[in-house]
Amino acid sequence: MNPSSAHAADLHACVNLMRGGSKTFFAASRLLPPRVRDASIALYAFCRVADDLVDEGDGLTDSLAVLTARLDDIYAGRPQPLVEDRALAAVVQMHQLPRPLLDALLEGFAWDAQDRRYESLEDVQAYAARVAGSVGAMMCWLMGVRSPEALARACELGVAMQLTNIARDVGADARIARVYLPAQWLRQEGIDPAAWLERPQCSPALQRVVERLLQEADRLYAQASLGIAALPRDCRPAIMAARLIYAEIGHQLRRDGLDPVARRAVVPASRKAWLLARACLASRWTQALTVPPTGLAATAYLVAHCAQAAAQDAARTPAVLRPHRSFGQRAVWMIELFERQERHRRQRGMAGLPRGWDQASMHR
Repeated sequence: MNPSSAHAADLHACVNLMRGGSKTFFAASRLLPPRVRDASIALYAFCRVADDLVDEGDGLTDSLAVLTARLDDIYAGRPQPLVEDRALAAVVQMHQLPRPLLDALLEGFAWDAQDRRYESLEDVQAYAARVAGSVGAMMCWLMGVRSPEALARACELGVAMQLTNIARDVGADARIARVYLPAQWLRQEGIDPAAWLERPQCSPALQRVVERLLQEADRLYAQASLGIAALPRDCRPAIMAARLIYAEIGHQLRRDGLDPVARRAVVPASRKAWLLARACLASRWTQALTVPPTGLAATAYLVAHCAQAAAQDAARTPAVLRPHRSFGQRAVWMIELFERQERHRRQRGMAGLPRGWDQASMHR
Protein backbone atom coordinates (compact mmCIF):
# COMPACT_ATOMS: atom_id res chain seq x y z
CA MET A 1 0.00 0.00 0.00
CA ASN A 2 1.45 3.37 -1.01
CA PRO A 3 1.71 6.17 1.60
CA SER A 4 -1.26 8.15 0.28
CA SER A 5 -3.52 5.07 0.30
CA ALA A 6 -2.34 4.15 3.79
CA HIS A 7 -3.09 7.68 5.02
CA ALA A 8 -6.56 7.55 3.44
CA ALA A 9 -7.24 4.22 5.18
CA ASP A 10 -6.11 5.69 8.51
CA LEU A 11 -8.41 8.69 8.04
CA HIS A 12 -11.34 6.40 7.23
CA ALA A 13 -10.75 4.52 10.48
CA CYS A 14 -10.57 7.83 12.34
CA VAL A 15 -13.90 8.91 10.83
CA ASN A 16 -15.51 5.78 12.26
CA LEU A 17 -14.14 6.69 15.69
CA MET A 18 -15.56 10.19 15.35
CA ARG A 19 -19.03 8.98 14.34
CA GLY A 20 -19.37 7.22 17.67
CA GLY A 21 -18.19 10.24 19.63
CA SER A 22 -19.25 13.87 19.50
CA LYS A 23 -22.23 14.17 17.16
CA THR A 24 -22.02 17.95 17.34
CA PHE A 25 -18.38 17.91 16.27
CA PHE A 26 -19.15 15.47 13.46
CA ALA A 27 -22.02 17.62 12.17
CA ALA A 28 -19.97 20.82 12.22
CA SER A 29 -16.87 19.19 10.72
CA ARG A 30 -18.74 18.41 7.52
CA LEU A 31 -18.69 22.15 6.78
CA LEU A 32 -14.90 22.33 6.98
CA PRO A 33 -12.84 22.39 3.78
CA PRO A 34 -11.05 19.06 3.15
CA ARG A 35 -7.60 20.44 4.00
CA VAL A 36 -8.77 21.19 7.55
CA ARG A 37 -11.43 18.50 7.92
CA ASP A 38 -8.98 15.63 7.42
CA ALA A 39 -6.53 17.08 9.93
CA SER A 40 -9.28 17.73 12.49
CA ILE A 41 -10.56 14.16 12.13
CA ALA A 42 -7.09 12.79 12.82
CA LEU A 43 -6.70 15.10 15.82
CA TYR A 44 -10.10 14.20 17.25
CA ALA A 45 -9.46 10.47 16.88
CA PHE A 46 -6.24 10.65 18.89
CA CYS A 47 -7.89 12.81 21.57
CA ARG A 48 -10.79 10.37 21.83
CA VAL A 49 -8.53 7.33 22.18
CA ALA A 50 -6.32 9.15 24.70
CA ASP A 51 -9.35 10.07 26.82
CA ASP A 52 -10.57 6.47 26.81
CA LEU A 53 -7.13 5.15 27.74
CA VAL A 54 -6.89 7.44 30.76
CA ASP A 55 -10.44 6.64 31.88
CA GLU A 56 -10.28 2.89 31.32
CA GLY A 57 -6.59 2.11 31.76
CA ASP A 58 -5.11 0.06 34.57
CA GLY A 59 -3.54 3.07 36.26
CA LEU A 60 -3.22 6.81 35.70
CA THR A 61 0.57 6.86 35.86
CA ASP A 62 0.89 3.98 33.39
CA SER A 63 -1.70 5.44 31.00
CA LEU A 64 -0.05 8.85 30.95
CA ALA A 65 3.36 7.27 30.43
CA VAL A 66 2.00 5.32 27.46
CA LEU A 67 0.40 8.42 25.94
CA THR A 68 3.52 10.53 26.50
CA ALA A 69 5.64 7.86 24.79
CA ARG A 70 3.21 7.75 21.88
CA LEU A 71 3.41 11.54 21.48
CA ASP A 72 7.21 11.34 21.67
CA ASP A 73 7.17 8.86 18.79
CA ILE A 74 4.66 10.93 16.81
CA TYR A 75 6.78 14.06 17.10
CA ALA A 76 9.92 12.08 16.26
CA GLY A 77 8.28 11.00 12.99
CA ARG A 78 8.08 7.31 13.90
CA PRO A 79 4.48 6.78 15.10
CA GLN A 80 3.48 3.47 16.61
CA PRO A 81 1.45 1.13 14.34
CA LEU A 82 -1.91 2.58 15.40
CA VAL A 83 -4.20 4.33 12.93
CA GLU A 84 -4.77 7.37 15.13
CA ASP A 85 -1.04 7.77 15.80
CA ARG A 86 -0.12 7.51 12.13
CA ALA A 87 -2.87 9.97 11.17
CA LEU A 88 -1.80 12.49 13.84
CA ALA A 89 1.86 12.14 12.87
CA ALA A 90 0.95 13.22 9.33
CA VAL A 91 -0.87 16.24 10.75
CA VAL A 92 2.04 17.17 13.02
CA GLN A 93 4.48 16.97 10.13
CA MET A 94 2.31 19.01 7.76
CA HIS A 95 1.19 21.72 10.20
CA GLN A 96 4.01 21.80 12.78
CA LEU A 97 1.37 21.48 15.50
CA PRO A 98 2.79 22.75 18.83
CA ARG A 99 3.39 19.85 21.22
CA PRO A 100 2.44 21.83 24.39
CA LEU A 101 -1.19 21.96 23.22
CA LEU A 102 -1.44 18.17 23.24
CA ASP A 103 0.43 18.01 26.54
CA ALA A 104 -2.17 20.38 28.02
CA LEU A 105 -4.94 18.07 26.82
CA LEU A 106 -3.30 15.08 28.50
CA GLU A 107 -2.95 17.08 31.71
CA GLY A 108 -6.69 17.74 31.65
CA PHE A 109 -7.39 14.04 31.17
CA ALA A 110 -5.16 13.35 34.17
CA TRP A 111 -7.20 15.76 36.28
CA ASP A 112 -10.29 13.75 35.36
CA ALA A 113 -8.68 10.50 36.40
CA GLN A 114 -7.60 12.09 39.69
CA ASP A 115 -11.25 13.06 40.45
CA ARG A 116 -10.25 16.64 41.11
CA ARG A 117 -12.72 19.03 42.71
CA TYR A 118 -12.90 22.63 41.59
CA GLU A 119 -13.31 25.33 44.20
CA SER A 120 -13.87 28.41 42.06
CA LEU A 121 -14.98 29.37 38.56
CA GLU A 122 -11.33 30.07 37.76
CA ASP A 123 -10.48 26.49 38.74
CA VAL A 124 -13.19 25.17 36.42
CA GLN A 125 -11.91 27.41 33.64
CA ALA A 126 -8.38 26.08 34.18
CA TYR A 127 -9.69 22.54 33.68
CA ALA A 128 -11.77 23.56 30.64
CA ALA A 129 -8.73 25.33 29.15
CA ARG A 130 -6.86 22.03 29.13
CA VAL A 131 -9.52 19.63 27.85
CA ALA A 132 -11.25 22.01 25.42
CA GLY A 133 -9.40 25.32 25.11
CA SER A 134 -6.36 23.39 23.83
CA VAL A 135 -8.52 21.80 21.13
CA GLY A 136 -9.78 25.23 20.09
CA ALA A 137 -6.20 26.43 19.75
CA MET A 138 -5.22 23.36 17.74
CA MET A 139 -8.16 23.79 15.36
CA CYS A 140 -7.22 27.44 14.86
CA TRP A 141 -3.63 26.43 14.19
CA LEU A 142 -4.70 23.81 11.63
CA MET A 143 -6.55 26.55 9.76
CA GLY A 144 -3.27 28.42 9.40
CA VAL A 145 -4.20 31.25 11.79
CA ARG A 146 -1.42 32.48 14.09
CA SER A 147 -2.89 35.75 15.41
CA PRO A 148 -2.77 35.77 19.25
CA GLU A 149 -6.21 37.45 19.33
CA ALA A 150 -7.77 34.79 17.10
CA LEU A 151 -6.12 32.00 19.10
CA ALA A 152 -7.40 33.52 22.35
CA ARG A 153 -10.96 33.57 20.97
CA ALA A 154 -10.59 29.96 19.79
CA CYS A 155 -9.50 28.90 23.28
CA GLU A 156 -12.47 30.77 24.79
CA LEU A 157 -14.85 29.00 22.45
CA GLY A 158 -13.48 25.67 23.66
CA VAL A 159 -13.90 26.73 27.29
CA ALA A 160 -17.48 27.89 26.63
CA MET A 161 -18.30 24.51 25.09
CA GLN A 162 -16.84 22.68 28.08
CA LEU A 163 -18.85 24.81 30.52
CA THR A 164 -21.96 23.87 28.54
CA ASN A 165 -20.97 20.20 28.78
CA ILE A 166 -20.54 20.53 32.54
CA ALA A 167 -23.97 22.13 32.96
CA ARG A 168 -25.64 19.50 30.80
CA ASP A 169 -23.91 16.52 32.44
CA VAL A 170 -24.36 17.37 36.12
CA GLY A 171 -26.47 14.26 36.71
CA ALA A 172 -24.35 11.92 34.59
CA ASP A 173 -21.17 13.11 36.30
CA ALA A 174 -22.70 12.71 39.75
CA ARG A 175 -23.52 9.08 38.96
CA ILE A 176 -19.81 8.40 38.53
CA ALA A 177 -18.96 10.42 41.66
CA ARG A 178 -17.74 13.52 39.84
CA VAL A 179 -18.76 17.15 40.20
CA TYR A 180 -17.36 19.98 38.12
CA LEU A 181 -19.55 22.82 39.38
CA PRO A 182 -17.63 25.41 41.42
CA ALA A 183 -17.77 24.32 45.05
CA GLN A 184 -17.92 27.96 46.18
CA TRP A 185 -21.11 28.49 44.19
CA LEU A 186 -22.70 25.35 45.62
CA ARG A 187 -21.93 26.34 49.20
CA GLN A 188 -23.25 29.86 48.56
CA GLU A 189 -26.55 28.20 47.68
CA GLY A 190 -26.51 26.04 50.82
CA ILE A 191 -25.38 22.85 49.06
CA ASP A 192 -22.60 20.76 50.56
CA PRO A 193 -20.78 19.22 47.55
CA ALA A 194 -19.80 15.97 49.30
CA ALA A 195 -23.27 15.40 50.76
CA TRP A 196 -24.92 16.26 47.44
CA LEU A 197 -22.79 13.67 45.63
CA GLU A 198 -24.14 10.98 47.95
CA ARG A 199 -27.71 11.85 46.98
CA PRO A 200 -27.69 13.96 43.82
CA GLN A 201 -31.01 15.68 43.20
CA CYS A 202 -32.25 18.81 41.51
CA SER A 203 -33.40 21.79 43.53
CA PRO A 204 -33.93 25.51 42.95
CA ALA A 205 -30.54 26.10 44.55
CA LEU A 206 -28.81 23.71 42.12
CA GLN A 207 -30.69 25.27 39.20
CA ARG A 208 -29.34 28.69 40.14
CA VAL A 209 -25.78 27.32 40.07
CA VAL A 210 -26.34 25.67 36.70
CA GLU A 211 -27.91 28.84 35.26
CA ARG A 212 -24.97 30.86 36.54
CA LEU A 213 -22.56 28.55 34.72
CA LEU A 214 -24.62 28.76 31.52
CA GLN A 215 -24.50 32.54 31.69
CA GLU A 216 -20.71 32.41 31.91
CA ALA A 217 -20.69 30.09 28.89
CA ASP A 218 -22.94 32.52 26.98
CA ARG A 219 -20.57 35.37 27.79
CA LEU A 220 -17.65 33.41 26.38
CA TYR A 221 -19.63 32.35 23.30
CA ALA A 222 -20.28 36.02 22.53
CA GLN A 223 -16.63 36.92 23.08
CA ALA A 224 -15.34 33.95 21.07
CA SER A 225 -17.59 34.84 18.13
CA LEU A 226 -15.46 37.94 17.57
CA GLY A 227 -12.59 35.70 16.48
CA ILE A 228 -14.49 33.89 13.72
CA ALA A 229 -13.91 36.82 11.36
CA ALA A 230 -10.16 36.18 11.64
CA LEU A 231 -10.51 32.64 10.27
CA PRO A 232 -10.28 31.72 6.58
CA ARG A 233 -13.63 32.29 4.89
CA ASP A 234 -14.14 28.62 4.04
CA CYS A 235 -13.61 27.63 7.70
CA ARG A 236 -16.02 30.12 9.28
CA PRO A 237 -19.31 28.23 8.70
CA ALA A 238 -18.08 25.13 10.55
CA ILE A 239 -16.85 27.04 13.58
CA MET A 240 -19.99 29.16 13.66
CA ALA A 241 -22.04 25.95 13.50
CA ALA A 242 -20.17 24.43 16.43
CA ARG A 243 -20.64 27.64 18.41
CA LEU A 244 -24.40 27.81 17.69
CA ILE A 245 -25.10 24.12 18.29
CA TYR A 246 -23.21 23.98 21.59
CA ALA A 247 -24.87 27.17 22.81
CA GLU A 248 -28.19 25.60 21.85
CA ILE A 249 -27.53 22.77 24.32
CA GLY A 250 -27.72 25.36 27.08
CA HIS A 251 -30.92 26.82 25.63
CA GLN A 252 -32.42 23.32 25.42
CA LEU A 253 -31.46 22.67 29.03
CA ARG A 254 -33.41 25.78 30.02
CA ARG A 255 -36.39 24.72 27.91
CA ASP A 256 -36.35 21.32 29.63
CA GLY A 257 -36.78 23.01 33.01
CA LEU A 258 -33.11 23.34 33.96
CA ASP A 259 -32.97 19.88 35.53
CA PRO A 260 -29.71 18.23 34.43
CA VAL A 261 -30.06 15.52 37.08
CA ALA A 262 -33.29 14.02 35.72
CA ARG A 263 -32.29 14.04 32.06
CA ARG A 264 -29.59 15.07 29.65
CA ALA A 265 -30.48 17.92 27.30
CA VAL A 266 -30.34 16.92 23.64
CA VAL A 267 -30.69 19.22 20.64
CA PRO A 268 -33.08 17.62 18.10
CA ALA A 269 -31.63 16.73 14.69
CA SER A 270 -34.05 19.10 12.95
CA ARG A 271 -32.85 21.95 15.15
CA LYS A 272 -29.20 21.11 14.39
CA ALA A 273 -29.98 21.17 10.65
CA TRP A 274 -31.51 24.62 11.01
CA LEU A 275 -28.51 25.84 12.99
CA LEU A 276 -26.13 24.49 10.35
CA ALA A 277 -27.97 26.50 7.70
CA ARG A 278 -28.00 29.56 9.95
CA ALA A 279 -24.26 29.20 10.52
CA CYS A 280 -23.56 29.33 6.79
CA LEU A 281 -25.38 32.66 6.57
CA ALA A 282 -24.19 34.16 9.85
CA SER A 283 -20.53 33.39 9.12
CA ARG A 284 -20.64 35.74 6.12
CA TRP A 285 -21.40 38.74 8.29
CA THR A 286 -19.00 38.22 11.18
CA GLN A 287 -16.88 41.21 12.07
CA ALA A 288 -13.98 41.55 14.48
CA LEU A 289 -13.73 44.40 16.94
CA THR A 290 -10.90 46.86 16.40
CA VAL A 291 -10.11 46.63 20.11
CA PRO A 292 -9.96 42.97 21.22
CA PRO A 293 -11.56 42.03 24.55
CA THR A 294 -9.54 40.99 27.58
CA GLY A 295 -8.55 37.38 27.14
CA LEU A 296 -9.40 34.62 29.58
CA ALA A 297 -6.59 34.21 32.11
CA ALA A 298 -6.91 30.41 32.11
CA THR A 299 -6.04 30.16 28.42
CA ALA A 300 -3.24 32.74 28.29
CA TYR A 301 -0.52 30.11 28.58
CA LEU A 302 -1.91 28.23 25.55
CA VAL A 303 -1.79 31.41 23.45
CA ALA A 304 1.77 32.02 24.68
CA HIS A 305 2.86 28.53 23.56
CA CYS A 306 1.36 29.20 20.13
CA ALA A 307 3.13 32.55 19.89
CA GLN A 308 6.45 30.89 20.72
CA ALA A 309 5.87 28.14 18.14
CA ALA A 310 4.85 30.70 15.51
CA ALA A 311 8.02 32.71 16.14
CA GLN A 312 10.17 29.59 15.77
CA ASP A 313 8.33 28.68 12.56
CA ALA A 314 8.84 32.20 11.20
CA ALA A 315 12.56 31.97 11.93
CA ARG A 316 12.75 28.79 9.84
CA THR A 317 10.58 30.09 6.97
CA PRO A 318 11.77 32.61 4.35
CA ALA A 319 10.02 35.91 5.06
CA VAL A 320 8.57 36.07 1.58
CA LEU A 321 6.63 32.84 2.19
CA ARG A 322 5.04 33.97 5.43
CA PRO A 323 1.24 34.33 5.43
CA HIS A 324 1.20 38.14 5.60
CA ARG A 325 3.01 38.42 2.26
CA SER A 326 0.90 38.89 -0.86
CA PHE A 327 0.59 36.31 -3.61
CA GLY A 328 2.55 38.60 -5.91
CA GLN A 329 5.45 38.78 -3.46
CA ARG A 330 5.53 35.02 -3.10
CA ALA A 331 5.39 34.60 -6.90
CA VAL A 332 8.35 36.95 -7.37
CA TRP A 333 10.34 35.01 -4.78
CA MET A 334 9.58 31.73 -6.58
CA ILE A 335 10.66 33.16 -9.95
CA GLU A 336 13.89 34.42 -8.45
CA LEU A 337 14.48 31.00 -6.87
CA PHE A 338 14.05 29.26 -10.22
CA GLU A 339 16.42 31.74 -11.86
CA ARG A 340 19.06 31.14 -9.20
CA GLN A 341 18.71 27.37 -9.62
CA GLU A 342 19.06 27.75 -13.40
CA ARG A 343 22.21 29.85 -12.98
CA HIS A 344 23.69 27.27 -10.63
CA ARG A 345 22.83 24.48 -13.07
CA ARG A 346 24.54 26.30 -15.91
CA GLN A 347 27.57 27.01 -13.75
CA ARG A 348 27.87 23.34 -12.89
CA GLY A 349 27.61 22.52 -16.60
CA MET A 350 30.26 25.09 -17.51
CA ALA A 351 32.63 23.61 -14.96
CA GLY A 352 32.83 20.43 -17.03
CA LEU A 353 33.60 22.13 -20.38
CA PRO A 354 37.08 22.45 -21.92
CA ARG A 355 39.04 25.64 -21.28
CA GLY A 356 38.38 28.44 -23.71
CA TRP A 357 34.68 27.72 -23.97
CA ASP A 358 32.36 30.43 -22.79
CA GLN A 359 28.63 30.70 -22.55
CA ALA A 360 28.36 32.31 -25.99
CA SER A 361 30.27 29.49 -27.66
CA MET A 362 27.72 27.02 -26.29
CA HIS A 363 25.08 28.53 -28.54
CA ARG A 364 27.09 28.74 -31.77
